[in-house]
Amino acid sequence: MVGLFDDPDVAYWTPLASPFDLEAARVYLKRAQERRAAGKRVQLAVTVDGGEPMGEVLLMLSELDLDVAEIGYAMGAAYRGRGLAARAVRVMTDFAHDTVGVSRLLLEIEAGNAASAAVARASGYRLTEAPPIHSEEKGRPISLQTWEYDHA
Repeated sequence: MVGLFDDPDVAYWTPLASPFDLEAARVYLKRAQERRAAGKRVQLAVTVDGGEPMGEVLLMLSELDLDVAEIGYAMGAAYRGRGLAARAVRVMTDFAHDTVGVSRLLLEIEAGNAASAAVARASGYRLTEAPPIHSEEKGRPISLQTWEYDHA
């Protein structure tokens, strides 16, 4: 996990701790287990045939609206550009819709993150007209755009 997420691009585009060292990984995994136990999150490793982890995909369930959920993903640098993130997002989208029963699936992608926007498009998501979500992350302003799964 440290080898996947202790990466400048992951540090820049995601809220993961940076540096992502062994202690950060322990905290991250503990929090993931707590959220899964509480029914708030499904967090899976991205692999090929159950082999070495290459990244992760997450389903974040809303406590306020059970019909809406957000998907997140991150891939290790060595595994980017292979279509793995898009495949993982499609699998999680199908799981959320068909198994969990979520009707509205969203991605929140920082404006300027062209690689993540490409994953969204390849996974059947479209950029919405919702206003950007402005906040600060790791001491810098960010602007998140909302993408929604197009069921058509």
